[in-house]
Amino acid sequence: MRGSQPARIERRSEKAMEKRDAFALDTFEGSRTMFQRMLVPLDGSKRAERAIPVAARLAQASGGSITLLRVVTSPVGYEWQTSESPMLLQESQVADQARAADYLAHIAASDELAGIATTTEVFHGMPAQTILSVAHSQQTDIIIMCSHGYTGMAHRVMGSVTEKVARHAPVPVFVLREAGTLPAGPHLDATHPLRALVALDGSARAKSALEPAACFIAALAAPGKGALHLAQVVKPATPGNEEKGIDEGVENESMLHNAQKYLSSIIEHFHVGLVAPAVASHKLLVTCVVAVDDDVASALVRLAENTGNARDAEGAGVFGGCDIIAMATHGIGGIQRWAMGSITERVLNATKIPLLIVRPLDMMDKSNFIWDEITLSDIQA
Repeated sequence: MRGSQPARIERRSEKAMEKRDAFALDTFEGSRTMFQRMLVPLDGSKRAERAIPVAARLAQASGGSITLLRVVTSPVGYEWQTSESPMLLQESQVADQARAADYLAHIAASDELAGIATTTEVFHGMPAQTILSVAHSQQTDIIIMCSHGYTGMAHRVMGSVTEKVARHAPVPVFVLREAGTLPAGPHLDATHPLRALVALDGSARAKSALEPAACFIAALAAPGKGALHLAQVVKPATPGNEEKGIDEGVENESMLHNAQKYLSSIIEHFHVGLVAPAVASHKLLVTCVVAVDDDVASALVRLAENTGNARDAEGAGVFGGCDIIAMATHGIGGIQRWAMGSITERVLNATKIPLLIVRPLDMMDKSNFIWDEITLSDIQA
């Protein structure tokens, strides 16, 4: 049940609008086509509000708009307790939705969102289902939200709202961590540019995270320059190949060489505009690293955090300490193939670094079919 009509907050003075438009035109034209409509789910907590500065920064860079969403849920067992008094339940829901609308209006009227077209939405329902429904109906370009930290067995079994949204969303999802960094910019330190580690594995699907990551990091870093660090982790040669006349060390070196050659070609294509052409003119700094490791997720986290390079990494020391990790969902068979323990999900739960999760293009092409096949009611939250 919908609790209120969306309320557009108009706090856009001529000075603020001129400043925003000049910023958008002069610093980052590329994001205008990629990130125009941002959805920020809020639950009333300060933790969730950590997403607001990032959304505001992105909206300023793109000249885009923000939708603030609050999903009102009933307490567990509340329907049963009030089953004999449906009017009482309805009145309670209306009151909850009114409080949620007031809360969002307060956030939308804050100085942080001044000059940005901001809409508020209040719904009653299940969080993940409702977030996806609003994102779908409003043709959202990106969902920006903050996740709770790792919470043990209950988390592994039930999954968080954030993970469910990331699994099913047909658009990029930027996930901030509760106690993690906040890359809201502007970032003017040329000696330590805002940087994103982009996880690649040689496939076209993994590479689909590259352009969104480039646009995202360039927008947040503007008017400074952002940077990308391309990372590929290859698993070591299988022991026992010596019997087949294959030297394990030589095989590892060959894998490293091939991966490094692949990443170097990506960098060359990036600089001439064949990859992420929208931001080619911004001349982002692009470096790369290749590592051999059995545990791909752990290696990516170590490379991003620079807490100790993965085994046999080449170039890892050049560009440690990334502010964002960007990676594709790697869903071979669609949404239902995001299995617990997948690389993307393990990275999400293993680091405090914000994660930009991107669904590959062919998965987006199938999103309407998948949406109809699974239906929102199947997404439990």
